[in-house]
Amino acid sequence: MRKLSILIVDDEKSQRELLRDFLRSKGHTLAEAETGESAIKFVQNGHFDLILLDYKMPGMDGLQVLQEVKRINPEIDVVIITAFGTIETAVEAIKVGAIDYITKPVDLEEVLLILDRVMDRRKLIRENELLREELGKKGITAEKIIYQSPQMTELINIAGRVAASQASVLIQGESGTGKELLARLIHQLSPRSAKPIIVVNCGALHENLLESELFGHEKGSFTGATSRRIGRFEEADGGTLFLDEIGELSPTVQVKLLRFLQEREIQRLGSNVNIRVDVRIISATNRDLEIQVKEGNFREDLFYRLKVVAMVLPPLRERKEDLPLLINHFLDKFSKENGNNKKELTAEARDLLLKYNYPGNIRELINILERAVVITGDEYITSDDLPFKSALPESADKKISGTLRDSLEDLEKRLIDDAMSKAAGNQTKAAETLGMSERMLRYKLKKYNLKH
Repeated sequence: MRKLSILIVDDEKSQRELLRDFLRSKGHTLAEAETGESAIKFVQNGHFDLILLDYKMPGMDGLQVLQEVKRINPEIDVVIITAFGTIETAVEAIKVGAIDYITKPVDLEEVLLILDRVMDRRKLIRENELLREELGKKGITAEKIIYQSPQMTELINIAGRVAASQASVLIQGESGTGKELLARLIHQLSPRSAKPIIVVNCGALHENLLESELFGHEKGSFTGATSRRIGRFEEADGGTLFLDEIGELSPTVQVKLLRFLQEREIQRLGSNVNIRVDVRIISATNRDLEIQVKEGNFREDLFYRLKVVAMVLPPLRERKEDLPLLINHFLDKFSKENGNNKKELTAEARDLLLKYNYPGNIRELINILERAVVITGDEYITSDDLPFKSALPESADKKISGTLRDSLEDLEKRLIDDAMSKAAGNQTKAAETLGMSERMLRYKLKKYNLKH
């Protein structure tokens, strides 16, 4: 992975030299500034990937420098260094655009971990840019997946890499998270995009009807079969078959689907003739299939055939960075559909929408916004037009107090401990839940002396 161009901004010479010598020994390119004003000149005249920025300096403080840097070049990553701030200082810096903060005395191992995150993030952003270019070249006009959060950025990048393969994909996630939209994106990016993607909701049909729907039937194969019927597998030949609610499959249909995945052949009901079809399977579920396997309700061999690649769509409450984009998009969409000028939100209404946790995910957000656009007679949507008055749990109104280091480290320790418990000690799963690398997690476990 390429090295970074880093600007260190600190009025303490010893601090600058410590960071400079350490990071230069790791192969990074370094520049130094002892004031905010000189840092701005560096940014105006040179290229930097990252700025390590002291918060408390004479003249321009770190927050002022951060704001000016983001005005000049919003793509520069900034990490705040502070020994003086309160928790509000760190929060304010992150609101303005800092990606993280570290406290003095600086832990050099923690600095390295932050640099790893910066490099991973930049790699993801570049992959995402290439993927968007590819979508544009293909002229994909389907309603796009709207996102800016790191979780969704990484997921869409994975979708772009997976699309070129023939591997079966299992998409997991709560209801309303957009699993079908992701399946369609994978199909559109694949070599199969000229052929159809056929969608079947496995939970919407009775077992016998689903079997006929998928595999087709011959005339007279059952009561009411008055003619031959081509099934969804044959309709999808050369393309993709998206099986939604895959956890609802009966044992009989599970056996037939497994046989197709092994042999790439199907038989219509009432026939013993094998029909070879070229179909890629993408499936989705809001159930925990591993639990269903343990309980004997889902075949283990089928489970592993379906999840050659597993993708997990995060619920909306875990990707709230995407909410402003989603809200603006759907307000514009529903305003146009209803022949109105774009509706605006009052500050209180927007605050409620941003704080709400959306148990129904994007589907619920869409319903809330469409209803609000339709019922409001004004150009502004107020809190009275929303189906809830309060979006915060009681505890959310409580203020956090204490020093920056004590308050945040206590919160971080409890979050890590809880994630490790829920993951039964699995560091990979816990790191994914926390949104950090396994290396960072191992460092934090050691730092807080957490045993799992």
